[in-house]
Amino acid sequence: MTYWQFSSAQDLRGDWLFPTETRFGAGRIAELPAALGGLGLKRPLIVTDKGLAATPIPTRIAALAPGSGLWAGCDQNPTGEQVMAGVAAYHDHGADGVIALGGGSGLDCGKTVALMAGLGGDLWRFAYPRSLEVQAERTPVPIIAIPTTAGTGAEVEASGIITNVARPVKAGIVNVSMLPRLVIADPDLTLSLPANLTAWTGMDALSHNLEALLVRQFHPMADAIGALGVKVCHEWLPRAVSNGGDIVARSYMMAAAIMGATAFVKGLGAMHALSHAIGALCNTQHGLTNAILLAPVLEFNRPAIETPIAGLAHDLGLSGGFEAYLAAVRALADGIGIPCR
Repeated sequence: MTYWQFSSAQDLRGDWLFPTETRFGAGRIAELPAALGGLGLKRPLIVTDKGLAATPIPTRIAALAPGSGLWAGCDQNPTGEQVMAGVAAYHDHGADGVIALGGGSGLDCGKTVALMAGLGGDLWRFAYPRSLEVQAERTPVPIIAIPTTAGTGAEVEASGIITNVARPVKAGIVNVSMLPRLVIADPDLTLSLPANLTAWTGMDALSHNLEALLVRQFHPMADAIGALGVKVCHEWLPRAVSNGGDIVARSYMMAAAIMGATAFVKGLGAMHALSHAIGALCNTQHGLTNAILLAPVLEFNRPAIETPIAGLAHDLGLSGGFEAYLAAVRALADGIGIPCR
């Protein structure tokens, strides 16, 4: 299993149309003004989370988007109430589109704000599986997604994870019109991410690629993307954690996050089922929760996944089948400061 490996950030650039239009590469955030003009947006609302609001990044984005407003009211696990507060901010600003900015929380909240700003009504009608009954509804609000972590890949998903506090559950809000019209994936925006968040979000990217690969379903395209995404994470995440300024490692991890979200159209598994339940009840960081669960879930599922894991171990150059890959996952987690036992 091979892929082109570049040593220069200038080589790690691309314009992709899959699964949506994506401008990838260091420095590409400078293209935001032209992107807004191309979509006819003059008063976008920047939606982000409280944590990112404490950094210079939202101000930097706002400077590239004259006429924009900024709403930074969501937590690491955004709630339905926070989404509707964002919708109110959208209307108060007289916005004509959404710039979803951040990691998974800011991106998911921003996409869901765009959905509800355009359609109104009860948010939870879009919660899967009820969402299958209302897929004909489409928000007219255009979305530009700008990730600042390399983890969830939410920038290329037509969905968002929103906590329903009343139940409490993490609900998957799903609508095809939540897929951003444009993604600007600039790894420069991840350079200031601290080592712990780099590790947690990177393990989230690994979990997406790995769980998608292990879903027992015929989807060779998702399998190919997931298998390569696993390899990219194992090779580049330790470098990104140990040297946050390594733009090449940051670039590969941002690509791996997009790969994971693309692959898991096939589905996910017990790791995410448990992680979402724990997150809804305990408000834990999603990537860290997945990382802690990864090895135990692999062990529990061993009877069902031993063959594909053995194949994955071989592709990674490991001898020893399932046990070799399990040891590699534990070594990866241990090496970046994550408990996995």
